[in-house]
Amino acid sequence: MKTAITEMFGIEHPIIQGGMHYVGFAELAAAVSNAGGLGIITGLTQKTPELLAKEIARCRDMTDKPFGVNLTFLPSFTAPPYPEYIAAIREGGVKAVETAGRSPEQYMPALKAAGIKVIHKCTSVRHSLKAEKIGCDAVSVDGFECGGHPGEDDIPNMILLPRAADELKIPFVASGGMADARSLVAALSMGAAGMNMGTRFIATKEAPVHPNVKKALVEASELDTVLVMRALRNTERVLKNKGVDHLLEIEREKGASLKIADIHEQVAGVYPKVMLDGEMDAGAWSCGMVVGLIHDIPTVKELIDRIMLEAEQIIRQRLIGFLDGAEPSKAMKVA
Repeated sequence: MKTAITEMFGIEHPIIQGGMHYVGFAELAAAVSNAGGLGIITGLTQKTPELLAKEIARCRDMTDKPFGVNLTFLPSFTAPPYPEYIAAIREGGVKAVETAGRSPEQYMPALKAAGIKVIHKCTSVRHSLKAEKIGCDAVSVDGFECGGHPGEDDIPNMILLPRAADELKIPFVASGGMADARSLVAALSMGAAGMNMGTRFIATKEAPVHPNVKKALVEASELDTVLVMRALRNTERVLKNKGVDHLLEIEREKGASLKIADIHEQVAGVYPKVMLDGEMDAGAWSCGMVVGLIHDIPTVKELIDRIMLEAEQIIRQRLIGFLDGAEPSKAMKVA
């Protein structure tokens, strides 16, 4: 399948693996790229730029296909050394960067000077237009269904994607709620040039996370995610667990006076405990509503091959089938 996204990143299929903390290691990124998508190493999971450089080199040993790095720009008392991370990306020969969080505008000159294609993750049309204005090559439009931070507008992808198509001149992919061939075909029909999958890729054989995590995803339904930190305007969609239940209790007790320090134990340092150690009740970790569509743990290649085969079947058989034998519309007759 050829779209603006496959052409831009030099990949076979219009499927991108989103950056995920303590999930986006070389093993998963290489598996996605080898299967024809665009794998993504999560930059800030690597605690130093030197470690990121080593992870990029490790990924190079596993694939000769294009892959990217995620850089999330977060407010922090001690900001990560972003210029050094960008240098590691440049020196590693990586030509695709997924940015997220705050605007990457400050770092765009360095990224563009290195010939890097930038796809910025946005939760609204206005942010997408800003990304286009500052020179991003593409946008990942992230609907309310997504795991992680859906923004504060609460717009689901059935509305957000067509609105993005109405406004944007640069290509975009659909993110949030993406899991299978139906997701891809629906995204394409609404103007996207591909899709970004996060949660779905965690439930694959190559994902370097504890088996408890994959088991939890298969067993969960679309009713098993919850929004936290709304009072802080830092809303995050996470999988329900005992740690999250405690967090919600604190939020109810504190109300509008809630401070991030009140829930520090439930949100800080959680990812290694969950993803590496399998402590499923440790606290809040990002998970999309798409978990309700996850029923197995295939290899990455099996998953991507299945998506592309079934997408073609949906387009060629189901959708075209609706038109076969149908009377031409009046508009078509006039044309």
